[in-house]
Amino acid sequence: MTMPFDANTDVSNEALLVAFGNGDRVAARELTMRLTPRIVGFATRILGDRAEAEDVAQDAMMRLWKVAGEWRQGEAKVTTWLYRVVSNLCTDRLRRRRSVGLDTISDPPDDTPSAEAGMVQSQRNSALNDAVLNLPERQRQAVVLRHIEDMANPEIAEVMNISVEAVESLTARGKRALVTALAGRRGELGYEDD
Repeated sequence: MTMPFDANTDVSNEALLVAFGNGDRVAARELTMRLTPRIVGFATRILGDRAEAEDVAQDAMMRLWKVAGEWRQGEAKVTTWLYRVVSNLCTDRLRRRRSVGLDTISDPPDDTPSAEAGMVQSQRNSALNDAVLNLPERQRQAVVLRHIEDMANPEIAEVMNISVEAVESLTARGKRALVTALAGRRGELGYEDD
């Protein structure tokens, strides 16, 4: 008989997954609450479509639940494993889109607040998101994982199955491309020229 997970304690993601693998549904709920918003955000930034990102997150979480019974703590971080799965699922969806044609896919809906201050921030976020979506796929993944998901380069390397040096190169090239893409829009986005 397993001891049920106590939601008031600070338990690692790996311990929660093992607890779920042993039948603890409260642990599964806690792990879902921790991880789902992060992977939906990551997938949304890669795909540019929140509904599609939610589908990817659901698929990734289902895959995580399937491996819970065999999960061995200390071999890999749950977040690293999960981001790799989400990254692969996003790549698969982007490849399928290319075969359909990008012109047939509508732009994602704008869920921004209507307040005036929110409009300026929304315009800045939109410009950044558009610029990120125009990066090559691998650069986009590296930039989002590093600068939006705040992951360390070694963890990104593991997620993307590349070297740390390759991560550094991808993020540097991605940042340069973003600076170039947004440089001509400073005034439009409400930034004063120094």
